[in-house]
Amino acid sequence: MSFVRACAGSEVHDDEALGVTIDDVEVAVARDGDEFFAVQNLCSHAEVALSEGEVADCTIECWLHGSTFDLRTGKPTVLPATEPISTFPVEVRGDDVYVDISTTLNGVAPS
Repeated sequence: MSFVRACAGSEVHDDEALGVTIDDVEVAVARDGDEFFAVQNLCSHAEVALSEGEVADCTIECWLHGSTFDLRTGKPTVLPATEPISTFPVEVRGDDVYVDISTTLNGVAPS
């Protein structure tokens, strides 16, 4: 695994996401309580930034059409999206959030 610093944990507020670019891959780093998640920052349905949507109950919502995705699995939980998004391993080191984009947790390659 090759973890790269994505952001400071303090930059990601509870129930929000932050869009970052790691080696040309657009990633949304999301926080739900004390947990951090990293998913592709592109809705599989409408190709808009997921980091601009709301985070709640381990899901992230696409602001355009309301699709939601499980932050743990990348699977869509609300239509119109039917295809999953990539999920990436995360490590928290002190206040920094590190993401490994070379590996997807769910086997879905980033778009």
